[in-house]
Amino acid sequence: MVRYGADYPNPGYEGKNKGKSAPNAPYALPIPDSRFPIPDSRPKFKKPTPYSLLPAPLQVMVNFTDADEDLPPASPEEQYQDLLRAVRRRRGFGLLFVRCSPAEGEKLIKQVKQDLPKKKIEVLRFEEPIDNLYGIVQDRPDCQDIKVLFIQGLEYSFYKYEETKRQQGWDSEAIYSYSWKGVPHILNHLNQHRERFRDDFQICFVFLLRSFSLNYFIHRAPDFFDWRSGMFDFPSKSEECQQEDCQNQSLNPEYLRKEIIAIEKLLEAEHQTPEEQADLLVELGMLLVAAQEYEDAIANFDQALEIKPDDHQVWYIRGVALSILGRLEAGIESFDQALEIKPDDHLAWYYRGILLSDLGNLEAAIESYDKALNIKPDHHEAWYNRGVALSILGRLEVGIESFDQALNIKPDHHKAWYNRGIALSELGNLEAGIESFDQALKFKPDFHQAWNNRGVSLSDLGNLEAGIESFDQALNIKPDHHEAWYNRGNALSDLGRNEEAIDSYDQALKFKPDFHQDWYNRGVSLSDLGQKEAAIESFDQALKFKPDLHQAWYNRGVSLSDLGQKEAAIESFDQALKFKPDLHQAWYNRGVALRKLGQKEAAIKSYNKAVKIKPDFHDAWYNRGIALSDLGQKKAAIDSYDQALEIKPDFHKALYNRGIAVWQLLRNEEAIDSYDQAVKIKPDDHQAWYKWGNYLSDLGRNKAAIYSYDQALKIKPDFHDAWNNRGIALSDLGQKEAAIDSYEQALKIKPDDHDAWYNRGIALSDLGRTEAAIESYDKAVRIKPDDHQAWYHKACCYALQGNVDLALYNLQQAITLNPEEYREMARNDSDFDTIRSDQRFQALIDINSGILGVGSRK
Repeated sequence: MVRYGADYPNPGYEGKNKGKSAPNAPYALPIPDSRFPIPDSRPKFKKPTPYSLLPAPLQVMVNFTDADEDLPPASPEEQYQDLLRAVRRRRGFGLLFVRCSPAEGEKLIKQVKQDLPKKKIEVLRFEEPIDNLYGIVQDRPDCQDIKVLFIQGLEYSFYKYEETKRQQGWDSEAIYSYSWKGVPHILNHLNQHRERFRDDFQICFVFLLRSFSLNYFIHRAPDFFDWRSGMFDFPSKSEECQQEDCQNQSLNPEYLRKEIIAIEKLLEAEHQTPEEQADLLVELGMLLVAAQEYEDAIANFDQALEIKPDDHQVWYIRGVALSILGRLEAGIESFDQALEIKPDDHLAWYYRGILLSDLGNLEAAIESYDKALNIKPDHHEAWYNRGVALSILGRLEVGIESFDQALNIKPDHHKAWYNRGIALSELGNLEAGIESFDQALKFKPDFHQAWNNRGVSLSDLGNLEAGIESFDQALNIKPDHHEAWYNRGNALSDLGRNEEAIDSYDQALKFKPDFHQDWYNRGVSLSDLGQKEAAIESFDQALKFKPDLHQAWYNRGVSLSDLGQKEAAIESFDQALKFKPDLHQAWYNRGVALRKLGQKEAAIKSYNKAVKIKPDFHDAWYNRGIALSDLGQKKAAIDSYDQALEIKPDFHKALYNRGIAVWQLLRNEEAIDSYDQAVKIKPDDHQAWYKWGNYLSDLGRNKAAIYSYDQALKIKPDFHDAWNNRGIALSDLGQKEAAIDSYEQALKIKPDDHDAWYNRGIALSDLGRTEAAIESYDKAVRIKPDDHQAWYHKACCYALQGNVDLALYNLQQAITLNPEEYREMARNDSDFDTIRSDQRFQALIDINSGILGVGSRK
């Protein structure tokens, strides 16, 4: 939205008996503050979690929690938000336990640090066994400042414990029985010092643990684990899919442990053949995968492969285990070994594609999916993930074809419907996109991402109210969905409901304080409400999180300029241009601000940049003409106005200012033609009629001037300048009484208009009503004590009345303010003939004499 306005300078004086208001100043466009779209500012395309990485033959899964199995598992994002809230709200000591892989742990640490920048967060990473965690924490020099401390690598202490027990002759059952027969030293230490941790450290400890490490805490450190603890689960993508494939075939942990112990005992027997030993190692590895002890599982698979290196199934499941641990490259190598032995293993090709996709190697991933589909054309997950990869690469049409193939095989695949809807929306086919989202919601009504993106597409269609309803559905399901709050705010802002929009933006920031797009659009809404200072604060927050956000620098400059802080505005525009040198709007508004500061040449250079980037930018051509006109370069100004009019022939302001410029070059008929076109295009522009009247009056065409003033007053009856200048034109036509009526209309609207009081005095004096004229002049000089014209004409009235003292006193005031002009005028003015012989009068008009002490105020 570009707002147009005009500069109308203060009234001035032209001629002996004219005080014309608002001389012919050009229009100056204010700074546009329209919202610029931010790339990725409305999250639409989200890569979904790929389907199962678990091999089909393996149908086991163990959860480490005792959650109600009837409840759907929390998504990783929901788990993360729960963890983040727990860390954010924790004041002082606390214990949190997180089951995750080491790679996932690193990601969590990084994300929490980003989301909680004000908390001092540190990490203890152990790569060797430890026995005393309390002492390690206490010895840190920053111990008193730490608010959150992540602990990683405690599994090395458990590895040492297990190895020690084996060396002491313990069998596997004794080691893994979770009895109190033996407890790792580190857990003994934690159990014994739990109160000291609580009393001495104001720290929230977050233990990042693998599955088997967490089991040690649960079974062998119950005092430490249970006390004020919180527990969170972050399975890798592969584990999520494992749960999805095997949710009905979970094995009891106790049963698993017994099976593992039994196989370990069999492996200790000496009568096993190599083949039998390999089979047992594979079976043990499978059980360890089910127990989520992936490192040990891989070690067993490696031993089995030393015996049977051509077993493709082992290479395959080994690749699965590696991928769960986040070792994606090694996983791909394992799948490659499997495929070298069995090239038609479609699952190996499929999971290989997922790992390549996770590594960002999307083209290679698509090739892998194609291999899987050549072998098994009805593999809907491969079609689906192929569509995801293609969409991320921007090959949306082909991506949609892949989603269609997945849906032909599995019509209730809600994720395929969802991503199909995203791809269609990105292609601009918004209606079809909404239909796809509706299908996704038919099969999964609580799919909050689908409700959100459905709302985005409805908003893009201009159906903002329906879009808001969709966002509300998403928020009913997931109240902390910051993208939905943000998009809801955008829709409300587009409806002009900026207060509500700001409330929505604030909700988004409550859940994601570093959401720079939200801070930016919040600033735009505040600016739209006229709250410029608050808008600038919002833009500053956006720039704190994203210093190169040129849109925020630009709109910050807009708000600063609106507040009159032109220098600061220019600095902001310069920052915007530093990050985006071709931002023509910034060059343009920089020029506007420079012109306001009187830096006309610099303004023209800025306008030149704007039109070089965008040659059809008519506003820049127009304002360039204004700046050139200010410098007296009228011909160049006319050329600039002509450029603006070539682009926008109905640009009435350009026609009007062109008329000014050609009139100043004495091309009067051409000026009249420009004005005529301007008022034909916009007959309700009171300023154009008013200024047109001024020029007609200056040309001596007073009847036409009065018509123009009347047109301006028809549109704006309280336009006091038009009443004043109408009075001048009437007075020039000799219609003094009508002129006085016009001046009095101006004074009803603006009683402190000294020009109108002065001009009224002139008309009264011309009618011989000197006393009334003197009263008018008195009003003028009370309002504007340095109005030398009013002092002089009041002196004339007193001279005509024969009041010598007051005539001399008032003449003295005029001469004091403007000695050269009024000495010369008084010397030849017949109004002073009655006092010309007075020595005091002669002294006043004598250039060599002083001007003090003559006349009286009485």
